[in-house]
Amino acid sequence: MDTEQTAPRREALTGTAGLLTAALGALAGLAVWLPYGRRGLFGAFEGERNTDVLLLGLPLLPLGGLMAALAAFAAVRGRWRTAFGLVAGVAGAAALGYGFDVLAGPQAVSDCGVPC
Repeated sequence: MDTEQTAPRREALTGTAGLLTAALGALAGLAVWLPYGRRGLFGAFEGERNTDVLLLGLPLLPLGGLMAALAAFAAVRGRWRTAFGLVAGVAGAAALGYGFDVLAGPQAVSDCGVPC
């Protein structure tokens, strides 16, 4: 029942929904990063910083949020191969994040113990 005029409109709406989904996913990843970023950059004892939170965590978390949102969008649209590929990308990003400990606070915060 698609005519020549409704097919481009449907594609435009689908593309716009995908873009909004990706933007919301990236913003969710940034929102997850913010508390860790603040603690890693400014919450240290005597100015100690953990720059891995900024250099690795800042790009990795919005990218992971973007891939997770697009995986959900692809799954809803029935594009299973794309969704599984994006889920594999999210798993790879999570493994990279855990491997490099990108959400770790400064060392002094974790070594301080009970008085802190």
